[in-house]
Amino acid sequence: MLLSLIFFTGRLPAPELPSLKLPSWTRFRKNTEQLLESAQAPIGPGGMCLLPTGEYIISGHPFFLPQYRVMKQEKDGQWLPFPDEAMNTPGSGNPVVLDSVIGLACDPRGIIWMLDNGRRSGTDAKLVAWDTKRNQLHKVVVIDSHALSPNSFLTNLVLDPATPHVYLSDPADGITSAILIVNIESGLVRRVLQGHRSVQKEADIRLAVDGKLIEVRKPDGNAASPLTGVSPIAIDRKGEWLYYGARDSTSLYKIRTEFLLRTDITAEVLATQVTGVSQKPICDAMTIDGRGRIYFADIARGSIDYVEPDDNFLNLRSLVQDPRIVWPGGLSIGPDGQLHFFCSQLHRTSFFNSGKDVTAPPYSIFKARPITSSRFSFGP
Repeated sequence: MLLSLIFFTGRLPAPELPSLKLPSWTRFRKNTEQLLESAQAPIGPGGMCLLPTGEYIISGHPFFLPQYRVMKQEKDGQWLPFPDEAMNTPGSGNPVVLDSVIGLACDPRGIIWMLDNGRRSGTDAKLVAWDTKRNQLHKVVVIDSHALSPNSFLTNLVLDPATPHVYLSDPADGITSAILIVNIESGLVRRVLQGHRSVQKEADIRLAVDGKLIEVRKPDGNAASPLTGVSPIAIDRKGEWLYYGARDSTSLYKIRTEFLLRTDITAEVLATQVTGVSQKPICDAMTIDGRGRIYFADIARGSIDYVEPDDNFLNLRSLVQDPRIVWPGGLSIGPDGQLHFFCSQLHRTSFFNSGKDVTAPPYSIFKARPITSSRFSFGP
């Protein structure tokens, strides 16, 4: 059920939303020594998380039309459908079947949350939670259709560590983009910030990868620029701030979760609580470490970048840049304290190439060391 906002009579301060522009990056350090290929995904990945025991779980991006929607790497290195083959097979007769999964998250109990947007076969969007310790279905939360727009394409999710809520990003068409708030106990869903500039694509941003402008090439050869709104989303360790931005934008924003969870304020008042944080690259994924540093999987430059609170998030810096990093995503901090991410080659799928798949497997999964102290210069 979609829960509507009602009027709030109190007054809250309206912060400035600065126009944050991307720097030239001319002095970024290329660091390849700390980048380690830790696995190779059997399908083009769309999302990724790690179990507390360290195993990877990935979703197959629907643009690749994967046979299995979600897969897990076993301790012996073998990849198997997760949680089983029946849940990954339409028509299997299983009461819960995964259709089009991108976002994945693992909670401290080892429960894997899978965001199924249902867009591959036109099924209901839903959150599916699987308990890996008990090896059984934990919960299914169907996303009320009233919380979706005609162009909804749910991508990423984060789990609130303090309350029973999950936050979803819906880039939609870049204009009707929004954030969804799901109460996993009651099943109530709210759609917020739709139409706010913090969730919308920046009109002058054009993504290029491998020296080629990324456009949607239809089978008839006609080109269109994909409109991509809010996609990367992250939450701090205490669950106080939700960080987010449009994939195709240079600005990162945040909002207090206490305002997102209140049902007694209007959409107009809620919008006044959005605050600009920092510059960001074009990205689908980001994560936050225990010191409050925010890392981004930079699609255009093939790098992992970061901002940090030590300099008030003023400087966007490069952690590692490498030619092997091709459309990075799934960025997360594993139980080993390392940054883990995959390279999806999404721009080489048939969706962007007039129906022809030009990907070149394998799809590498890398890990890199996060920074351990402040670094304020790029160096030679």
